[in-house]
Amino acid sequence: MDRDLNRRNRVRTILVTFFLVLSCLRLQAVNWLPFGPDGGDARAFAADPHDHSHLYLGTATGWIYETHDGGANWKRLASIGKRDDLALDSIVIDASNSKHMVIGAWVLGSVDGGLFISHDGGVSWQSNAEMRGQSIRALSAAPSDPKILVAGTLKGVYRSTDGGEHWKLISPEGSQELHEVESIAIDPVDPEAIYAGTWHLPWKTTDGGKSWTNIKQGIIDDSDVFSIIVDPKDPKVVYASACSGIYKSQNGGERFLKVQGIPSTARRTRVLMQDPQNLNIVFAGTTEGLFRTGDSGANWIRTTGPEVIVNDVYVDPGNTNRVMLATDRGGVLVSNDGGKSFLPSNSGFSARQITAYVADLARPAVIYVGVVNDKAWGGVFVSDNGGLTWSQKSAGLNGLDVFSLGQASDGTVLAGTGHGLYRLQGEVWSPVSDVSFAEDVGAAASRAGKKSAGPAKKAASAGKARVVPESAKGFDMSVNAIARSGDVLYAATSAGLLRSATAGGSWKLVGGLNRQGWGSVSATRSIVVAATMQSAMFSSDGGHRWEEVRLPGVLKQLSSIAVDDTGGIWVGGREGVFVSEDRGMTWQPLTGLDIRDVNSIFYDEASQRILITADSKNTIVFAVHLPDRSVRYWNVGWSLRMVRPVGDHFVGATLFDGIVIQPQMVDSSKVAAQ
Repeated sequence: MDRDLNRRNRVRTILVTFFLVLSCLRLQAVNWLPFGPDGGDARAFAADPHDHSHLYLGTATGWIYETHDGGANWKRLASIGKRDDLALDSIVIDASNSKHMVIGAWVLGSVDGGLFISHDGGVSWQSNAEMRGQSIRALSAAPSDPKILVAGTLKGVYRSTDGGEHWKLISPEGSQELHEVESIAIDPVDPEAIYAGTWHLPWKTTDGGKSWTNIKQGIIDDSDVFSIIVDPKDPKVVYASACSGIYKSQNGGERFLKVQGIPSTARRTRVLMQDPQNLNIVFAGTTEGLFRTGDSGANWIRTTGPEVIVNDVYVDPGNTNRVMLATDRGGVLVSNDGGKSFLPSNSGFSARQITAYVADLARPAVIYVGVVNDKAWGGVFVSDNGGLTWSQKSAGLNGLDVFSLGQASDGTVLAGTGHGLYRLQGEVWSPVSDVSFAEDVGAAASRAGKKSAGPAKKAASAGKARVVPESAKGFDMSVNAIARSGDVLYAATSAGLLRSATAGGSWKLVGGLNRQGWGSVSATRSIVVAATMQSAMFSSDGGHRWEEVRLPGVLKQLSSIAVDDTGGIWVGGREGVFVSEDRGMTWQPLTGLDIRDVNSIFYDEASQRILITADSKNTIVFAVHLPDRSVRYWNVGWSLRMVRPVGDHFVGATLFDGIVIQPQMVDSSKVAAQ
């Protein structure tokens, strides 16, 4: 077992055994270790030609993973380009030297991307200057000569004859037809014969790019060609997949016939793959599951559920019963019966976007996280050992994104989604239907302080209750944040600020505030602060009376807010962190923190400290100790969305890569906060 796996297992043992009694050591900062939740978006496979159990996995966030046991266990290997927006759909391993690897990358919604080369088996990568900034959608090596590589980009087709070091455009420069190249295939015998599938139709050259022919006969016009494969034993047999269906040619692409048997021509077949031992078996990975044919396309059977979006297929040439899928949201799926059935195989692989976190009040090692963009594969995950292992707990959420989590004083866990509030009852989440929008605005206005005149006055009407005409059973709003103070819960929603004194079973609209969308809420003791990106309101009596908070003038947009138990208000945004001890009358910047693009401010009441994280390339976690305003910081090695205490160490949520855990307490440098 390699050093990284040994370190991971050693840290896991230490954390389980001494979970609440870790000692604080003065050491150099070390990167925090990832521990899931497993799964997420997986994009592409590549296998070591000399070891079929050694595979690489590309992701949508710039990470490349590897496995040495055929996908049973994965580990993060390297971050390509040191950025989190690169989709790694094309990985090529040199058949003559498996340490030499080339990756093509692209960026969603952009023309950006690049080509990266490794000479040490993927441990380190260098950007290729000639292809820098190119959106590389396809990359393939010639089966007859591994030094010949062909890349498809938004600009056209490029070729390298020296293993990817130098590149030449071989499609007509500035062509209005041969561009936006999505797929590439090279004849297994003749490297001069190249197929290129574009967003329009497929093309072919037989002379290394000197001339090109549009091979569209039999293919529906304006078809995006996602995948092309050439039969390794009979190069005249060519398969192409497009948005209009699957096509097969038996004469080298001169004419295609549409393959029948896969319903719905609108289905997108993203990848085609032949069984290397039985070429009559072909797999079609689509946006509605995996299809398999055993008779060269005459008949097809879907072998996964329709919810599975397949990005890549790998068939082990040494054991073709083992088939692996790289999928959206579900990560890696593995079959040991030739692709007839699949199970997840994501140990060590996590590409989750965690947006919510709550720790159990009575059991500190039990934590819940909420994720977005994973539909049935996501929702809520729970760990009972401080984040070391996770299990999905999403029954009843119906694939909804989870924006916030909270816990009532009786232990009930709540989830705020894009379509209302849910309570965890046993193993199933149930929607909250008892939501009242009746607001006694007259009483609220009479209780409001002087500063509340603006927002409260807008919300008030003359002296009688205003009933908002919404069905309580139809509460279908976004719930952006949940906070608790004693037995009272607050929820910042797109329909207003809600309050519950019944452990989240029933909710009422908080009076004295605008009926508007609130992005965040923070509460401690009887102090509550609610905020949008441009404004904030403060209450010192549990939400009965509200005052408008005048935000720092330099702060253009508020991204996070917290309140401590002395009434100090903490706000953050692109310009940094600011604190007010007088309800927003004056603000002080924390000049001891060199931090921008703040995304999370959290008051850790037990330790009397404010925890701060930021976006961009920042990998530092700051903790401000309130009694003396001293500052500690930890170099996490990851860009975090938030950080929370668990026992006497931290757990962090990355932007796209799941949970990371502090391996041991590191006594950071201390600076005085001004």
